[in-house]
Amino acid sequence: MHVLRPQFRIEEQAALEFAGQRGFGVVVAVDERGPRASHVPFVLNKHDEGAIVQIHLTAKNPLVPLADGARRFLLIVAGDDAYVSNDWYASQDNVSTWLYEAVHLSGVAHLRGMGENRGHGDALLAVAEARLPKAPWDLVQMEPEKRESMLAAIRVIDLVVDTVEGQAKLNQHKSDADHVAVAGRLARSEETGHRRLARKMQALRPGLGYDFS
Repeated sequence: MHVLRPQFRIEEQAALEFAGQRGFGVVVAVDERGPRASHVPFVLNKHDEGAIVQIHLTAKNPLVPLADGARRFLLIVAGDDAYVSNDWYASQDNVSTWLYEAVHLSGVAHLRGMGENRGHGDALLAVAEARLPKAPWDLVQMEPEKRESMLAAIRVIDLVVDTVEGQAKLNQHKSDADHVAVAGRLARSEETGHRRLARKMQALRPGLGYDFS
């Protein structure tokens, strides 16, 4: 039986929400050879009792035997990032840097039984397909023998989250003038992720006279 952390703080709840919306990350654990990592989609389930991240890996992945109900896994969920040149600031003598958002979720990993594979696949597809402007595709539409063969090739792991760490650098320590100047540069970028960061910077310090035109 999983032991869940009973309560998360408000900022931790926001980090969990961020991770759930992203739905993709890097899971890391350590064995006798050192760190092992895999890039994984995931489903995050929040309950009054806590939060569980459910992932799947191929059965031969070296992380699978590490999900022994005692070992800790780390899931790194990255958001948008942007390089900021030193001449974008309003003031002098700043240093070029990167802005970013990320969340680290960690806890004990538990290997689920093979009977959980279909339920995990259905849940993962439901979340991912809901993001697309079309009728959702699901496993029912797959040829049954092929579907069962693919499901038999994976193993499902529950990461029982007990530690949530939000990582963000959005120029929050710079002056208002520098903050506005950098946000304006990002807002005019051709990259969608840069524009999203600009809006978050604006929300962090509203009412400063931003010019995003």
